[in-house]
Amino acid sequence: MERIWRNKWFVGLVYTLLALAVLYMLLLIKPILYGLFGFIKAIAMPFFIAIILSYILNPVVTLLNKRKVPRTMAVLIIYGVFLSGLTVVVMNMTPVFIQQAAELNEHMPQMAMKAQSLVDGFNQNQLLPDSVRSGFNNSLTKFENKISMAIANYVNGIGATINMLFIAFIVPFVAFYMLKDFQLLEKTALTFVPREHRKKTVSLLMDIDAALGNYIRGQLLVCLIIGALAYAGYWLIGMPYPLLLASVVAVLNIIPYLGPFFGAAPALLMAATVSLKMVLLVAVVNLAVQILEGNVISPQVVGRTLHMHPLFIIFALLVGGEVAGVVGLILAVPFFAVMKVILQHVFLHYVHKPST
Repeated sequence: MERIWRNKWFVGLVYTLLALAVLYMLLLIKPILYGLFGFIKAIAMPFFIAIILSYILNPVVTLLNKRKVPRTMAVLIIYGVFLSGLTVVVMNMTPVFIQQAAELNEHMPQMAMKAQSLVDGFNQNQLLPDSVRSGFNNSLTKFENKISMAIANYVNGIGATINMLFIAFIVPFVAFYMLKDFQLLEKTALTFVPREHRKKTVSLLMDIDAALGNYIRGQLLVCLIIGALAYAGYWLIGMPYPLLLASVVAVLNIIPYLGPFFGAAPALLMAATVSLKMVLLVAVVNLAVQILEGNVISPQVVGRTLHMHPLFIIFALLVGGEVAGVVGLILAVPFFAVMKVILQHVFLHYVHKPST
C-alpha cells in the first residue's frame, strides 16, 4: 500500500479527483457564492482600489521619506501635486470636451442619416447574395438593440452610479492612511506569518513587487503617451472630435493585446460617417501608434518583466473577461502574474524541498 502512495502518477490522480470533487461542490453552491461575492465586493472595493493606488504611489512616498520628509507630509505633498495638476488639466480640457460633445450631439442626426444611406447602399448592391444582406441586417439590428439595452440599464442603474461616486469619495481617504502607515501595515501583516516562514514570505513579496511594480506604474504612463500620440494623429488627419476619441484609445490601451482594437473601434465607426479615405487614415494612425507602443514605448517604459507568453496572456484575458467583464480584462494579467509567482514559490518549496 505504501508503494502505491509513493507512485507520483497515483498521487497526481488522487489530487485531480479531489480538485474535480471540490469544483463540483462549488458548482452546486454557485448561487450562494454569487451572493457572497457581491456582498464582499461591495465592501472590499474601496479598499482594493486604495491598495492599488497605495502600491503605485508608495515608491514616491518612500523616496521623499528617505530625504527626511515625514511620510504624512510626503503623502500630503503628493496629494497636493496631484490635485493641482488635475485642476489644471480639468480646467483646460473640460471646455474642449464640452465643445466636442456638443458638436457631436449637433451632428448626430446627420451622421445617422449618412450611416443609414451607407446601409441602404449595401442592401441595394445586387452583387451580394441575399443571405449576406440578411445576415448583415440581423447583426445590425442586434447591435442597435444591445446599445438600447445598455443605455436603459445605465439609466436604471442610478443607484450603482451613486455607489460609484461614494467609492470615489472614500478611496482617497483610505489610500491616505494606507500610504501613511504602509511600513507599519507590512510589519503587522508579517506578524501573522510563522517565524520560520517569514524569510520565504518576504522573498515571495519581493518577487511579486518585481513582477508587478514596473508593469502597473509603467502601463499607466504608456496609456498617457498612447493617448497623446493618438490625439496628435487624429488632429493631423482632421478627424472630428480627436480628444474624445483619443481618450478612448488611452483608457482601453490598458487592456493588453485586445485594448488597441477596442480603442480604435469608435474612431473607425466615426470615420465611416465621413469618408472611406478617413477610415484608412484612422487605421494608419492607430497602426502607427501601436507599432510605436509595441516596439519602442512599452519595452522602454514597462519593460518585459512579467515573462508571460502571449498565448497565456490571451488565455488570462478570456478568463478575466468572462469572470468580471471589462474590470476582469484590466486586472487579468496582473492577477495571473501574481499567481504565477506564488505557484513558482510553492513549487520550489514543496517539489524541490531539500531532503533532511
